[in-house]
Amino acid sequence: MTRPLVVILMGSKSDLRHCTQIAEACRSYGLESVLRIGSAHKTPQHAVNLLRQYEEDPRPKVYITAAGRSNALSGFVDGVVCAPVIACPPVSEAFGGADIYSSLRMPSGIAPAVVLDPANAALLAAKILGLVDPGVKQAVVDAQAQAAGKIINDDTALGG
Repeated sequence: MTRPLVVILMGSKSDLRHCTQIAEACRSYGLESVLRIGSAHKTPQHAVNLLRQYEEDPRPKVYITAAGRSNALSGFVDGVVCAPVIACPPVSEAFGGADIYSSLRMPSGIAPAVVLDPANAALLAAKILGLVDPGVKQAVVDAQAQAAGKIINDDTALGG
């Protein structure tokens, strides 16, 4: 079986730190990821070319998009690809959180999931790709067991 792929597409290099966190979390589930830059606003043809390249790759895949301010990227990507898209926009304090609405409201027929935490975006990608890759599924099971064990240990330490 070929390894599944997570394509992490950011709107600009200013999103790199946020996307690096996503890629690191993907690795913890044994997922291969690739970081790319393509803007729905500034370089739509470049973005389409990137997406076509990955759509031709027969591996199971999930796209994670990260674009701040006006997040047209997530809806744009979802309209071009057939694989699941997860919008994980970086949080911006500049607009008092109002820019998140550009990730939440999409036109009919466009349905990216929205997950704000980079590690949780990777977890959702792992859960999706775990449907076709038993190793990824096991990594999710192991991570959930580890998180549950920490809660139990913390409770025990409190005398519970």
